[in-house]
Amino acid sequence: MKPAVECLAEQLRAAGWLGRLSAQAPLAPYTTFRIGGAADLVVEATNSAELQQAWQLAHECEVACLVLGRGSNVLVSDRGVRGLVVLNRCIGWEISPSGTLTVASGMPLTEVAERTGAAGWAGLEWAVGIPGSVGGAIVGNAGAHGGYVGDVLTGITVLDHGQVRGLTRDELGLGYRTSMLKTMPNCNGRPIILEAAFGLRPEDARALRQRMSDLLQWRADRQPQQPSAGSVFKRTTQYPAGFLIEQAGLKGKRLGGAQVSPQHANFVVNTGDATASDVKALVEEIRETVAARFGLGLELEIELVGDW
Repeated sequence: MKPAVECLAEQLRAAGWLGRLSAQAPLAPYTTFRIGGAADLVVEATNSAELQQAWQLAHECEVACLVLGRGSNVLVSDRGVRGLVVLNRCIGWEISPSGTLTVASGMPLTEVAERTGAAGWAGLEWAVGIPGSVGGAIVGNAGAHGGYVGDVLTGITVLDHGQVRGLTRDELGLGYRTSMLKTMPNCNGRPIILEAAFGLRPEDARALRQRMSDLLQWRADRQPQQPSAGSVFKRTTQYPAGFLIEQAGLKGKRLGGAQVSPQHANFVVNTGDATASDVKALVEEIRETVAARFGLGLELEIELVGDW
């Protein structure tokens, strides 16, 4: 390890992280793609104070720090990530009588949807089945079935280069599958989301449960079950990306262990032994083919993470 990374490892051990600190740990198990090389150091944070401490120690040792949620919208390089990766496992939520939901950023979004729906609160039921974290969903302004995070988000609390501060929904620059946060470097540049607040509305719990059951069935019928990162590309102004990819004759196309899903053309799946390089090369082939065929540029929805 480099001296700065060794310094950080020592500081983390001294601060009581020994049982949750790993060196040269593969990141593939922490991504839905099941792809990714090793990080210099990996720790797991279970609350906001730990997230802040991990960042602070990394900052003091001048080591890059990346916070990884549920790994559902990322492709981690085969070379891995230099510096510290903090796995955000911060959980906890509460909802007020008026429907204000306060939730930790590491909570799985689908669990939040299930819990709030079961309690008779509507606004996030569209998110059932989405495998990402609350924090990741905010960064990408996740959406499905006509609903978006930005529709019900009211504000967030972030750790911004050592300072804890609040940001309102309007300050986040939310757009289609993006936000002000997503435009920033995901390692050492982007504020770390600690918690979020949503404004929900009351609705019959039985109706919400049925709606979520229908949405889960819709996903099972239409989306691949193999490891993936969800939709790879954003839709264009006129057409869904999957439609263009299919029309370009790429559905089922394989490169190494990566494949354009035969079930949904905007999913690239790991057939079992795909590398990040396989996926990235296939993604580039898709972009080039669609551009040549239709004169349209496809924009990535997933993020590339690590040492490329």
